[in-house]
Amino acid sequence: MDFFHAHQAQHYLVLAAMLFALGAAGVVLRRNAIIVLMSIELMLNAVNLTFLAFSRFPLVPNSPMGSFLTGHAAVFFVIATAAAEASVGLAIIIAVFRSRTSVNVDEFDTLKL
Repeated sequence: MDFFHAHQAQHYLVLAAMLFALGAAGVVLRRNAIIVLMSIELMLNAVNLTFLAFSRFPLVPNSPMGSFLTGHAAVFFVIATAAAEASVGLAIIIAVFRSRTSVNVDEFDTLKL
């Protein structure tokens, strides 16, 4: 347990920022729809890490507005939303692949299958 006490909030926030930047670069630079979807998931995990860092190291100590579990509840909500987003996104990608035989996002210029 001393491992978590030795680190400060900046360490977690810098790691979350690097993960988010890596995910954003994947969304912008890659053209494969599956890689873009994975990059979005990476960005959501960076947000989860930020929520947990701020719940572990609150900005205002002993605040009546927040508690240790507030960040955890937000993380569970983000995980549930990300699971729904991934399943719907993957279903759309599979439908597009069946009709066009490609998952390149540059080729998605119309909404018709």
